[in-house]
Amino acid sequence: MSELSAVLAEQTPEDVGKSGPLGLLLTLVLLIAVALLVRSMTTHLKRIPPSFDEPKPEIPDSPAELFEPLPGEELLDTLRRAPRAIEPPRGTDDDRPESSPGR
Repeated sequence: MSELSAVLAEQTPEDVGKSGPLGLLLTLVLLIAVALLVRSMTTHLKRIPPSFDEPKPEIPDSPAELFEPLPGEELLDTLRRAPRAIEPPRGTDDDRPESSPGR
């Protein structure tokens, strides 16, 4: 066994296992990346609604309340009920008084 420890002592320099400036730089970069990820996640979590439950629909009392009138629907109903200003022809061509084409 003493031969094994002597061989290992000769092969390994003193700096093996110690961190250098590259390790410090890598650690700082990883800490900065984690800080940015945490910041991003907190902003996303703030946007989440308090509840994902869908609001319950309001149930109307009568079937007429199910349909919302379209814009201008009341005006159209009023015009449909109003008397017509121009009346359609009252009959066929036979009812008209005859006029002579030559006179």
